[in-house]
Amino acid sequence: MKDKKIEDFYQSFLTFTELLFHRFSSRNELDFQSIQNMIRMAYEFVLQDRNQIVYVMQTAEHYNNPHVAHAVRSCIVAIIIGAYLKMPRHHMIELGIAGLLCNISIIGMSSDRAYTISEGSTDLLATGTDDEKKLMYVHPIQASQILKDFNYPMSVCEAVLQHHEMEDGSGFPRQIKGTRICFYGKILVVAGFFEAFSMQRIDGIKSSHNAMMQILKNAEAFDTSVVQALVNSISIYPAGTYVLLSNGDRGQVLGVDQDNPRFPIVELYEKKPRKETLRTTDEVSITRQLTSEEIESSVEKPAEEK
Repeated sequence: MKDKKIEDFYQSFLTFTELLFHRFSSRNELDFQSIQNMIRMAYEFVLQDRNQIVYVMQTAEHYNNPHVAHAVRSCIVAIIIGAYLKMPRHHMIELGIAGLLCNISIIGMSSDRAYTISEGSTDLLATGTDDEKKLMYVHPIQASQILKDFNYPMSVCEAVLQHHEMEDGSGFPRQIKGTRICFYGKILVVAGFFEAFSMQRIDGIKSSHNAMMQILKNAEAFDTSVVQALVNSISIYPAGTYVLLSNGDRGQVLGVDQDNPRFPIVELYEKKPRKETLRTTDEVSITRQLTSEEIESSVEKPAEEK
């Protein structure tokens, strides 16, 4: 069940970001104080109820501007990772600002193409124009320079520059690796990949579980501590995922106990919600994510999600 206060905040964050991007593209405005205040609010909501903000984010309706949604979701995931790692509050604010603005250089493009470029999609190498391919590689440099011109902290500018660099040197724009990548950058690349994979549809449904599996499959490309923080704070089956349990029951993941992240908490369903929750264990575990057909045929979503 969605928390109305957190749901309202998430929607306000999307609206704020769309207006922010519009003002930048039309008036060349990028007010640091208002962005800082919004990131502080996001940080407080993450501390208040990380599970609920993940649930709201993962079950929200498709936003009409995917580039805006990508920025907001990536920012929130980065803050969740940073909070799990117990980063100091002022570092969390800088990380969140970098996460929200790391693609500021492509604001003027159509939202769908900007989203494809911002997520660093390898598909663009095959389908994009020469200009789009070039822009994908240089947009972190341009975004970092924009923030420097607005006198943003150098730590934020550096994180934006490195938000597509990979631990194994396979990223861009400079193909640096390991200790040469700042820690904010290491977090942002994981958050960005998780968000992008989460929005891909598998069997007709968004799959954050698939996003986790893709990151784990390519774990050598990311910082180990950051991947571990993502998995432990959000779970292999993130909040909002419909799942089949090993005992045959079906339900929806509500969240994860940070002290025991292996075992998400699941709300069980039959044809109607039974209002019964189960903390999974080794004996009763999650087998897999439900398919879209299984969700439609045997799982009735809560009224507020219809």
